[in-house]
Amino acid sequence: MNRTLSFCYGLVCYAVFLISFLYAIGFVGDFVVPKSINSGSQSSILHSLIINLVLLSLFAVQHTIMARPAFKRWWTKIVPIQVERSTFVLVASLILLLLYWQWQPMPSVVWSIENPVGKTLCLALFWIGWLVVLLSTIMINHFDLFGLRQVWLHFSNQDYHHVEFQTNSLYRYVRHPIMFGFIIAFWATPYMTVGHLLFAFATTAYIFIGVQFEEHDLMQFLGKNYDDYRRRVPMLIPFMKKRNDREMR
Repeated sequence: MNRTLSFCYGLVCYAVFLISFLYAIGFVGDFVVPKSINSGSQSSILHSLIINLVLLSLFAVQHTIMARPAFKRWWTKIVPIQVERSTFVLVASLILLLLYWQWQPMPSVVWSIENPVGKTLCLALFWIGWLVVLLSTIMINHFDLFGLRQVWLHFSNQDYHHVEFQTNSLYRYVRHPIMFGFIIAFWATPYMTVGHLLFAFATTAYIFIGVQFEEHDLMQFLGKNYDDYRRRVPMLIPFMKKRNDREMR
């Protein structure tokens, strides 16, 4: 794949990601977009549960497998290394778009906050969550995370080097602020349906599982620097009590 084609491919992958990310806000927030978490034709509870769990599992499996170093070593024998990250982003984004399209609403109400102050607070937290996600990607190099830096360096005939490990801003308080932001955004709603609860619970469970794999990879790649960071900073919940004495030894 030549430089220009790689760069154009990276731009397309990023555009698809951007669409899927912006749509996610409306999908979870249940506004603006034509198909949201609570809209669409209603099926039986069992049918909806099975379809939704399959969609969520598809994203979880793809995200877990394609992010592993062993898979990347095999995958880059097939896909040019400069577009490996872009391809990961593209596949993840397409699966998300499939999830939005095929998601089955489960509209039974779990809770509904009618108090204006409570509603405003939930909506504020919702937007804060998405803002935390966006800012967190910028703090560790947004364009590297989503593959644009890789194709740009290749296009400009520069060697790729990994972004320097940084623990600035939000990363001083929590090791995975992107995931923390997602958790806030997925749970902060004044109107929680069974379908939304399933989505929030399943994605939160996957976040807690997925970061364990990521932490293992980071430990292998960064060694003592990351181990020291782990000891100082909570994983997902800011200001949480640090590890106990036994773990610190």
